[in-house]
Amino acid sequence: MFTTAVKYLGTKPKPAVKALEPRFRPEQNQTITRAIFEILKEHGPLSVAQTWERVQEVGVKDLTSKTQMKTVLRWMKQRQKLKQICNHIGPNKQFLYTTWFNPPPTVTPPRSGAVKPSKTKAT
Repeated sequence: MFTTAVKYLGTKPKPAVKALEPRFRPEQNQTITRAIFEILKEHGPLSVAQTWERVQEVGVKDLTSKTQMKTVLRWMKQRQKLKQICNHIGPNKQFLYTTWFNPPPTVTPPRSGAVKPSKTKAT
């Protein structure tokens, strides 16, 4: 009992985490979030790399790096404009960003071969 009390008293509480704020002017922030939201709304759940490719295709001039985009994605997730889903593919995990209104992706397992029909007796 004494060791349990020492264990709980000896640990420090986690520090309070400040809310995340992107470092853009408000009008830049609005154009960036609208562009990212439209991309995710159109093309469904996307990973960070796929989202970065789409942002470069669209040509959002205010985003200069993938790190900035990740910060904006986390900020949008924190503000509940986006959600992050985890897609398990075998032993791997894939984290995807999507809007709240898109249906989650359905993953179909690969077919292992032709399925033979079962024979049943009709009586």
